[in-house]
Amino acid sequence: MQISEQLKNCIKFLCAFCMAFLLVLPFKSLHAQQGAGLLQTKITLRLTQVPLADALAAIGDKAGCTFSYSSNQLDAQKKVNAAFQDTPLETALKQLLGNRLKRLRVSGSQIFIQTAADKGSVKGKVVTADGRPAADVILQLQSTHYTTTTHADGSFQLEAEEGPYQLAASFVGLETQTQAVQITAGNAVAVNFTLTESSEQLEGIIVSTGKRNKFASRSSETAGKMPLKNMENAQVYTSVSKELIAEQVITDFGNVLKNTPGVYKIQGNRGINSDGASFYTIRGFRTEAALTDGLPMQTNGEIDPAYVERAEVLKGPSGTLYGGAITNLGGLINIITKKPVDTLGGEFSYTTGSFDLNRITADVYGAVNRSKTLLARVNAAYQYQGSFQDAGFRRTTLLAPALEYHASDKLSISLNAMFYNGEGTSPVSIFLHRTRQFIARTPEELNFDWKRSYTGNDITMKTPTTNVYSKITYKLSEQWTSQTNFSSNTRKSEGIYQYDFIRANTDERIERNVSMHNTTNTTLDLQQNFTGDFHIGRFRNRLLVGLDYVRQKANNNISAYVAFDTISAVAADPRYGNISRGAVEARIAAVTSGLTRNNSAVNIYSAYVSDVFNVTDRLNAMASVRADRYNSEGTFDRVAGAMVRDSKFDQTSVSTRLGVVYQVVKDKVSVFGNYMNGFLYLAPVVQPLPDISGVLKPQQANQWEGGVKLDVLKNRLSVTASYYNIELDKATRTEVVVRDNKNYNVTIQDGTQKSRGYEVEVIANPANGLNIIAGYGHNYSKLTKAIAALEGRRPVSAGPADLVNAWVSYSLQNGKCKGWGAGLGGNYISEHLTANSAVTGVFTLPAYTLMNATVYYDARWYRLAVKLDNISNRLYFAGQGVLTAQQPRSFSANLTVKF
Repeated sequence: MQISEQLKNCIKFLCAFCMAFLLVLPFKSLHAQQGAGLLQTKITLRLTQVPLADALAAIGDKAGCTFSYSSNQLDAQKKVNAAFQDTPLETALKQLLGNRLKRLRVSGSQIFIQTAADKGSVKGKVVTADGRPAADVILQLQSTHYTTTTHADGSFQLEAEEGPYQLAASFVGLETQTQAVQITAGNAVAVNFTLTESSEQLEGIIVSTGKRNKFASRSSETAGKMPLKNMENAQVYTSVSKELIAEQVITDFGNVLKNTPGVYKIQGNRGINSDGASFYTIRGFRTEAALTDGLPMQTNGEIDPAYVERAEVLKGPSGTLYGGAITNLGGLINIITKKPVDTLGGEFSYTTGSFDLNRITADVYGAVNRSKTLLARVNAAYQYQGSFQDAGFRRTTLLAPALEYHASDKLSISLNAMFYNGEGTSPVSIFLHRTRQFIARTPEELNFDWKRSYTGNDITMKTPTTNVYSKITYKLSEQWTSQTNFSSNTRKSEGIYQYDFIRANTDERIERNVSMHNTTNTTLDLQQNFTGDFHIGRFRNRLLVGLDYVRQKANNNISAYVAFDTISAVAADPRYGNISRGAVEARIAAVTSGLTRNNSAVNIYSAYVSDVFNVTDRLNAMASVRADRYNSEGTFDRVAGAMVRDSKFDQTSVSTRLGVVYQVVKDKVSVFGNYMNGFLYLAPVVQPLPDISGVLKPQQANQWEGGVKLDVLKNRLSVTASYYNIELDKATRTEVVVRDNKNYNVTIQDGTQKSRGYEVEVIANPANGLNIIAGYGHNYSKLTKAIAALEGRRPVSAGPADLVNAWVSYSLQNGKCKGWGAGLGGNYISEHLTANSAVTGVFTLPAYTLMNATVYYDARWYRLAVKLDNISNRLYFAGQGVLTAQQPRSFSANLTVKF
């Protein structure tokens, strides 16, 4: 596809988005229609040589309205003539006032007449509670486009047409203050604001909201399912903000998580519903981005960064709060989405770059009504990304509307949706041989041409995903709040999945395998939480009591996995270009065996309680417990026409969590310790003997962790350091059972794994404009009980043992060059054992270092940025048991227009 075609698609998508936003905000047109209705009122009137003021009064009586205007700009005693016969009011006023009329503004039954010179101003100063000037506070005349920010001395000035207004002073993290002002033509009205926060308190807010240390996150409601400051939370979590995402010109969600210590993308998205999502390793275990705003929502495609407010990585097993419906043994990845705000604004962004990258995004938000009780936001994105290989692409679209209604001071309702569509080729994944010793033991020794894709651009998979979720929050009292959550997640895979395999006795040839997928997975979640913040005697309690119901359904229609052909991977092969969609479909249609056609359904019923108990204002203890009831309704095999053996069963799991935090220095230095449990439900296996059940118990992971958190130097330096130890039991392994002199490989569940390590994260703001984020994670992982070929070895799912991330950015804060900035950083990844077995030996993906850099100019109304990734053009790989070459050096440029 040519770039010009991509630009056409971008334009079409932008048009579609604008239409969607107009549908979401009908109030604008409704309000305009009401105003237009009054202005179109027809009047019949004849006046001769009467003062202009009397003429306007007579017209108002006929139209049922009143007029407001400046006597300084209109000569009210000037004699005028008027002759109107069924004339619309707007036309009559234009004829009467002529060129002096600039604009008519309707408010109810009152019409404000504004002339070309009808401007005045409002000016003043914003100070903190202790009398110091407050810089960067936003001043806006509500329901208009007039806005400004305070200078370093707290002063401001706004010009606007004459009339009454509400002047709002707002700052991220603070309540908005408003004052009524009457602007008169040619005059300056003085208005001052005093914030309720002192300069020191405002300094902390500046830090936490990104005005200064834009990489730091000080609190999270999802890390503990209740509002907790980082310094009083016994769990470690890391947040990557939308500001950092924008600064790094990120278009792939996997690059967002490169900013978190100890997280490694081990597998790229394959588009299928079984083990096909993008997977990451955390503390020696695999996980995926399976939570959105704390609710279970998965995709067979990718996460689009366009609607991400921040990405949270919760470290350690998290089964107590989030259950066993999603993978949580080493940690969780939670997407916090962008929410509506009460100020009209937004941005449009276009990014282009290497390998035919074309991406356009839009973010529009504002109040739907004048009382600002109904808020809306729409995020949208279109992206096309080609490949550095001879074939391959991904095309995605996103539409994510959100509404928030504040019915009263006690009741608020939010409704969110996300519609994602993706289509692309399967990423090139070359599976290593599994039953013989490796000949080549590194990618370099294979001597493959890594620019080959072994596929065609018509062999694609579609991965549509739909999320709809709502939250109803009701404040029962000053101490208690009720929150009801509902979510619906539907994800599909439709198309051809391809992978390649080294199966021969030598490494030079690969087998191309294909299958047709048509699958649908749905997840419904209904969650009720009660949170309380109260005292028993002098002891503060923050209590969470919750109920959770999850229903998961799967409908699979998958063809057999067919070997299309075997070709040379090191030399030219005349059959290389034979693969096409038509040829693949014909080959798949010829194979009628090995089909997977089934339906399954699961229900999970849960109850949980968590309490954060303050012994003193610096010492708190946390205790949580969860009970899960897992009910499998079974799997119906449509090919066999029968239920799959052992697929119907019930299980109960109990998970606990404990934590202690002591703030050595209040809000600045904390030491903490925790015990956390996570569990994962496993699908039944088919056993070779009828008297051995295939039902598996949930895997259990138990973690002990201790560490320290710092937030010092006036919030300019944040540090989190911890040591953890995780033990996994009930892992599966096979064991030979002899019956009647025959060997049977039976699955048993007594496998164990140990994973321990330490992590450090540093977020610093040494000087204004200079921001640093850096992290290091070391993990030691070992299969302590497994099959003989694996026991005592590092599991390939654990990822690299050592991970380093760093990013340093600096932006000029003053002078003529204010707004210019640059960022530099990257990642170090130690060697990764992508295969590690006595049967095959070890295949090692070498260690590597990636460096990236950006230069940008960030102004009030627009932003320009250029980015260079993989500066040294390093060839590197990822994968678990497979080889996937990663993108070489690439360039991107971004233009963002803000309003």
